Amino acid sequence: MTKTELIGCMAQAAGISRDQAKLALEAFTDQVTASLVEGRVVRLVGFGSFVAAERKAGVARNPQTGQEIARPASRTARFRPGEGLKSALNG
Repeated sequence: MTKTELIGCMAQAAGISRDQAKLALEAFTDQVTASLVEGRVVRLVGFGSFVAAERKAGVARNPQTGQEIARPASRTARFRPGEGLKSALNG
């Protein structure tokens, strides 16, 4: 599903305009991003949690050449599914 398709589904399900759904989705993603930058966890009970994670520096390998490359430490976002999402996926 693309962002445009998600906006359309949200608008239809909530009975709002596509513009309102787009604003709502953008507000959601902006707030999740801001919270993760601050190091906070975003928990949506029954759906899952977004968490910021630290990646240690290490060595990566270029798959085309096999050359080893130093990979610097970085931060990334992770999603941990909640029980409601897990049960929906697994029937």
